[in-house]
Amino acid sequence: MAKVEWSAGIDSVSGALAKPSKNGQHSCSKMLLGTHRTAPTSSNACTRIYMRKPVRRTKFSANEREKQTMFATAARAARARMQNISTIAEDKAAFQAQTAYKTLYQYIFNAEYDKLRG
Repeated sequence: MAKVEWSAGIDSVSGALAKPSKNGQHSCSKMLLGTHRTAPTSSNACTRIYMRKPVRRTKFSANEREKQTMFATAARAARARMQNISTIAEDKAAFQAQTAYKTLYQYIFNAEYDKLRG
């Protein structure tokens, strides 16, 4: 494993240091990731660097397509329900009575998604 020594003023690095470009121009072909572990330890070798090869996405399965369609349908229904004057007062009252969701849109979206799941 390589050892990384940082210049003065740099304590640690975390995240993508170099990302592969989408069109392959003027960039590395692999992703370069740096991590820094902050857990207490007796070792001072807490920084690691990884190279990640590009990943090609395979075609979506039928199950993934179905879930994407359900999500898009629920999002459209939730946006329409947020604009519906006749139901918004009921939705606001029901939202304030619950504690599971932090926003009104989250509450309405999940209600619509639950309808689709049956």
